[in-house]
Amino acid sequence: MAKVVVQFTCAECGTTTGRWLGRCPGCSAFGTLVEELTGRESEIGSSSGPKPLQQLGEVAANEVERISTGVAELDRVLGGGIVPGSLVLVGGEPGVGKSTLLLSALGAIARAGRRAVLVTGEESVAQVKLRASRLGGAEDVEILAETELESVCATLERERPAVCVVDSVQTLYSSELGSAPGSVAQVREAAARLLRTAKEHEVATVLVGHVTKDGAVAGPRVLEHLVDCVLQFEGDRYHAHRVLRAAKNRFGSTNELGIFEMTGAGLVGVPDPSELFGHTEAGEVGAAVACVLEGTRPLLLEIQALVAPSDLAMPRRVGTGVDPKRLAMIVAVLSRHAGVALGTADVFVNVAGGVRIDEPGADLGIALAIGSAARGAALIERTAAFGEVGLTGRLRPAAQTERRLDECAKLGLRNAIAPAGSSTGRHQRSGAKTELTEVDTLRAALGAGLAPAGAGDDR
Repeated sequence: MAKVVVQFTCAECGTTTGRWLGRCPGCSAFGTLVEELTGRESEIGSSSGPKPLQQLGEVAANEVERISTGVAELDRVLGGGIVPGSLVLVGGEPGVGKSTLLLSALGAIARAGRRAVLVTGEESVAQVKLRASRLGGAEDVEILAETELESVCATLERERPAVCVVDSVQTLYSSELGSAPGSVAQVREAAARLLRTAKEHEVATVLVGHVTKDGAVAGPRVLEHLVDCVLQFEGDRYHAHRVLRAAKNRFGSTNELGIFEMTGAGLVGVPDPSELFGHTEAGEVGAAVACVLEGTRPLLLEIQALVAPSDLAMPRRVGTGVDPKRLAMIVAVLSRHAGVALGTADVFVNVAGGVRIDEPGADLGIALAIGSAARGAALIERTAAFGEVGLTGRLRPAAQTERRLDECAKLGLRNAIAPAGSSTGRHQRSGAKTELTEVDTLRAALGAGLAPAGAGDDR
């Protein structure tokens, strides 16, 4: 017989203990241990016998055809589409557009002749119908309003659709567990059972997950370890644009990102984000264009900077869309090696459009924007920059210079400032009209990029 035991599980990392503790021994978080009732077999061992081993070289790896979602930006982040039998987790702030995007994708999959099922636990069938009528094109999507885990898995095993979306995983519950829906045990059990169903019956399953106040996917971290792909929505519900990134992807790159715009007809992909985010006003002080690389996609982003006298003993370094530690390093290098006095000034940096950049190749664009704001001189018109800033003030080349220069030429930028050694000679033969200016140090980059004070239009 099964013996019921009491254990305490951390809501953050999933660590279990036999008694309650104020601080989790696994992740050191306070107040995250919750009580669970579990069943444990009294007899040690398993009734199933040993199974034969197989050499990896003898395994036949059949090339499976990915399922296109009908949304080009979503397919890009997934690596070309959904892999049959995979388990995908999508997280994001409430109202960011998770359900809207996935309903549009299900509609496109159904129109392509595949069975698409939506399991809704947060909305009624009539509420989903209202949203589908607004979006249009989702009439062929099959829907199931159910929160009992056993019923959902039994339905998927019987119907075997091509793609299933569960909105959301925190609403599912198993009657075999005594805890409430959304608890650590329920979320873990729901993910594990849906994973087995997806693998055994080739049902590509997408789980919609809640997020915590820190922006991380709610529930134990084991949830992210179980799934094949973790997608994260970024953006503010009060802004029109959203960014979709892959935090984990077993079947593709995690460097790709998709950019969407919220319209009256739902989320619409932005095919040319550089045209949207890379424009600056001529003669504007404190603005620079950085050419960054996200996976295989080059992006032109406007970097805005403000340098103001500080009344505080410790001046502020505030960055929106950039790493605060990286920003503090760039400010220190500007002060020490480029002759830009920032020791008594507050520095604010913002990436226009709400995009977050992590690539070191954006360092030079950020430094030029700060230098422009500090010296009160605008950058030379139609100029972009890319390169990594070192602690010694020397610049290091960024990868894939040719792709960045091609993107600059496509938007009509005449000049690109990059570290020495970036040119390979191939860009000049391609007939592009963007001239590459190579510099060794950050001080030289400021001299090459900033227009002389009081200079007129450089056209």
